[in-house]
Amino acid sequence: MSPVLELKGVSRRFGGLNALSDVDLAVEPGEVVGLIGPNGAGKTTLVNVVTGVFRPSTGTILFDGRRIDGQKPYQISRAGVARTYQVVQPFPELTVLENVMAPAAFAGGRDLKAARKRAEEALDFCNLSDASGALASELTLAGRKRLELAKSLAMDPKVLLLDEVNAGLNPSEIDTALALIRRITAAGVTIIIIEHLMKVVMSLCTRLVVLHHGAKIAEGT
Repeated sequence: MSPVLELKGVSRRFGGLNALSDVDLAVEPGEVVGLIGPNGAGKTTLVNVVTGVFRPSTGTILFDGRRIDGQKPYQISRAGVARTYQVVQPFPELTVLENVMAPAAFAGGRDLKAARKRAEEALDFCNLSDASGALASELTLAGRKRLELAKSLAMDPKVLLLDEVNAGLNPSEIDTALALIRRITAAGVTIIIIEHLMKVVMSLCTRLVVLHHGAKIAEGT
């Protein structure tokens, strides 16, 4: 089976700082790969490089066998790579439904009616249908985290990169989030997750990758 996402010798420099150093990573379809390491290890930089926020200084990135390094973020998301952000920032003046309709229309090239239908499906999947008419600013942190997932799922990704999606949640909310992530993987989405909570890592991930000072220092199941 060919990797759905592959990094070959990927580095990213910011001036004299090597945020990523010659990282190789192959992710198979259906995997849940955990990225772990201390703050400043390069985890979020890796996600930013994969999703086109930063161009790699060296190396190549393949998605479904095609190079995506150097493409713009919107091109990569339309190809099938979505992400969440650690600090969730929905459009506060829009409703929950409208927040999800935007990426549903953008990524899928859908008209308004089709985007609304896809957004409603994503909200139902994330157990947010009851809040669809509320303003995003009215949601709790846990609700905003689920909204972030719904926005990503509305783009129909093959690969989803999660950046500390459980940060700031209480134990009960984390259990709810874990159940949702398991449903996402059961639906066939490949996941790369940045996570500091070992409970989450050990219960979700099929493989772990350890980064330190921008370098991959360990990998295993």
